[in-house]
Amino acid sequence: MFTIEHDFDATVITLIDEADAGTRPLNEDVVILTFDDRVVVEQMTPEGNEVARITFTLEQLEELRAALDLPEGNYRLSRGD
Repeated sequence: MFTIEHDFDATVITLIDEADAGTRPLNEDVVILTFDDRVVVEQMTPEGNEVARITFTLEQLEELRAALDLPEGNYRLSRGD
């Protein structure tokens, strides 16, 4: 399950972990904040005492998107001007 909310300066997507009862422990929600110049991914640590945060530039996010569909290797995306 997920939710999408549009705030003043960001779109917030929350991924909610779901599983059948007793099949596995649930993970904390993943919150994705998209801004004009970056994407931030947040999740509470397993201890629940702090938020782990990763910030991607739009270029890094583009590379991640491409990497999900490529085999093992080294790559460089060519960027048009």
